Amino acid sequence: MGVHGVKAVFFDLDNTLVDTAAAGRRAIEEVMSALQAKHRYSEREARAICDRVQAKLLRECHDPARMCITDLRISHWEEAIQETTGGEVNRELAAECYFQWKRTRLQHLTLDEDTRALLTELRKGLRLLLLTNGDKQTQREKIEACACQPYFDAIVVGGEQKEEKPAPSIFHYCCDLLGVQPAECVMVGDSLDTDIQGGLNAGLKATVWLNKTMATPEDISPVPHYIISSVLDLPAVLQKMEHKTNAKLGTEHVAGSNDAH
Repeated sequence: MGVHGVKAVFFDLDNTLVDTAAAGRRAIEEVMSALQAKHRYSEREARAICDRVQAKLLRECHDPARMCITDLRISHWEEAIQETTGGEVNRELAAECYFQWKRTRLQHLTLDEDTRALLTELRKGLRLLLLTNGDKQTQREKIEACACQPYFDAIVVGGEQKEEKPAPSIFHYCCDLLGVQPAECVMVGDSLDTDIQGGLNAGLKATVWLNKTMATPEDISPVPHYIISSVLDLPAVLQKMEHKTNAKLGTEHVAGSNDAH
C-alpha cells in the first residue's frame, strides 16, 4: 500500500499495536488471587497492595544509571506490602509478586491477527518502524513477547537513545535509519504528549492519534492531523491523504497550465 509522498510509517507499541493496559490488568488480577490463595491476605489487603503498586508504576521515574528496572519494580511491591500491612520488609514476597506480574503481563501481550495482516499489507509499499519509549530491558521483552520484529524494517527503543519521544532527535534518528525525510513519514500512536507532539516537533508529514474511546476532548492539544479509534482504520487515513495529495497536484497542474498560456 503506497501513498504519494509517504515513504514510511512509525508505530508506537504500547496501547497502539498491543493492549498493554489490558495485559497489565490481567497480571494484577493474577497477583491478587495469589496473595489471597497462597499467602492468606484478605481481598481488601490484596487489592490495596495492587492498587498501591499501580499508582507507583504511574508515577515511576526510572534512572537506569542508578538502579535496574527489576530492582526498582520489586521495591514498588515491597513498599506497597509494607504500607498496607506494616511489619517487616518482605523482599522475597515482593520479588515473587513482581515476577508473577511481569510474566503474566508478557504472556498476554499479543499482536492480534488483524494487526499482523495490516502490517504485512502496509509493508508491501511502505517502510515500517516501531518507535517505543521506555526502559530498554522492559521494552525489548515486550517486543520479544509479542513477536513483532518480522513486521518492521527497524525497531527503536527510547531507553537506548539519548532522548525519547517527543524529542525531535529520536524521530530524525528513525528517518536516518530508513533513509527517508521527516516530511515523508507518518507517526501513529495513542499518546498526544509523546507520539503526536513528537511527530509535530520533528516535522513529520502527518500524525495519527489512536483514541480508542473516541470521546475527544473539546480543547485537544496538541492537535493531530488525523484521529482513529482502531489501528485498523489507518489504511482509510492513508487513502484520504492520497486523495488530498492528488487533488493538490491536480490543482497545481491546472495552475501551471494556465500560467503557460
